[in-house]
Amino acid sequence: MTTVTRKEGENIEDTLRRFKKEVAKVGTLREARKREHYEKPSDAKKLKRAEAARKRKSMRRRNAG
Repeated sequence: MTTVTRKEGENIEDTLRRFKKEVAKVGTLREARKREHYEKPSDAKKLKRAEAARKRKSMRRRNAG
């Protein structure tokens, strides 16, 4: 769980900004969205293979130019 304590003399907007940055860094929201719905293992593998293919295609395009 991500926690941020308010510093002496710090306004709430700055504290909230630090909290949002920490949540983004840890990946809490990304993980929650990922787990929002059940994903079958076969679908997860399929998505992983597709992502790897996209990355390979992108790397080939960069290296060719």
